[in-house]
Order: sequence, then structure tokens, then C-alpha cells
Amino acid sequence: MAREISWTDTAEIGIQLQEKFPEVEPYSVRFTDLHRYVTELEGFVGDPLKSTEPILEAIQTAWNEEYEDAR
Repeated sequence: MAREISWTDTAEIGIQLQEKFPEVEPYSVRFTDLHRYVTELEGFVGDPLKSTEPILEAIQTAWNEEYEDAR
């Protein structure tokens, strides 16, 4: 079973997004799509209504760090 994650687990979310979407450039993803990607991750238990723009920005930044490291 996957570890439970929520909106505050930005580093873990970034890792999982990079694993799931390795060819996607994170800063090209709209926040509406990013929100959907996150809520559909295995183990995600956060309330979909509790995301904010700063949280999505932090997730996008964490994902971009993983993306850059993988290049």
C-alpha cells in the first residue's frame, strides 16, 4: 500500500509526479491540471478543496527540482 500523502507533502508529491510524468516539463502544467494530477496520485488523502495557489506553486517547484535532477 502506498504511503498516505496530503497537500503539505510537497517533496514526496514532486517525486511521485516525476515518476508518473517523466517527460512533462512541470512549469508547462496549468494549476487546474496539476491539481488533478495530485489528487489522482496513489496514496493521496488530502481534501481536494484544501489546495491553494501557494501550495500548488510549492508542488510545482518540488516537481521541477526532480525533473531537473533527472535530466
